[in-house]
Amino acid sequence: MSTCLLFDCDGTLVDSERLGNTGLVTKFKALGIRLDADELTARFSGWKMANILDDLSDEYEITLDDNFVNSYRALVAELFEAELKPIDGVIHALSQLKQPKAVVSSGPLSKIELSLRVCGLSQFFGNHIYSAYDINSWKPDPGLFLYAAKNMGYSAADCIVIEDSIVGVEAGINAGMKTLFYNAKNEEHDYSEVTCFKSMSELGELIQASR
Repeated sequence: MSTCLLFDCDGTLVDSERLGNTGLVTKFKALGIRLDADELTARFSGWKMANILDDLSDEYEITLDDNFVNSYRALVAELFEAELKPIDGVIHALSQLKQPKAVVSSGPLSKIELSLRVCGLSQFFGNHIYSAYDINSWKPDPGLFLYAAKNMGYSAADCIVIEDSIVGVEAGINAGMKTLFYNAKNEEHDYSEVTCFKSMSELGELIQASR
C-alpha cells in the first residue's frame, strides 16, 4: 500500500505562528498587558487556543470577555490576508510528492482553509483537511491523526506525520506513525525515533527513506 502524508498547518505549511501571536499581542495590549510575539511563539507552539488563553488569563489575573476569541480570529484573518506566506520551499516540496496528502491541524477549519488559500496550497490537499475542532481532540492526543488516517483509508503504520511543534511530534508518535520533525529552530527533544530536518528541500528524500 502507498504512504499517506499527514501535514500540520501552522509553522509546517504556512509561516503563520508569529502572525497569530501578533494578534494576541494586539488584543492584550488593549487590556493594558504587554506581550511579546516571539516569546509567545516559543512558549505555545502547537497548543490549543483555549489552553493558551487560560494560561495567559491566569498569569495576568484577568477575565476575557465572551467575544474575545471571535474578535481575535477576525484580526488574525486580516493579518493572514495581508501578510501570510508559505514556509520556504514547501510549494516545491509538495509539487514533488505524489503520495496522498492531508492537513491535520489544531486550528479551526476556517483558519486552515484561509491559510491554504492565501498561500496557494489548497490544490495539494483538496478536501482532505482535518481540524481538531471537528472531533474535539487536540495534540498531543493522537486522536486527530488516527481520525485523519482512517478517513484517508490508511493504517497508522502507512502514514507519515510532518510536524513543527513538540506537541505535534508527540501526537504523531502516540498515534504510532513515522514522524518527521521540521525543526528549523533546533528545539531540544527526547524523541530518538523522530527524524529532524531544517529545510523543506530535504522532505522528499526523507519521505522516500521512510517508506
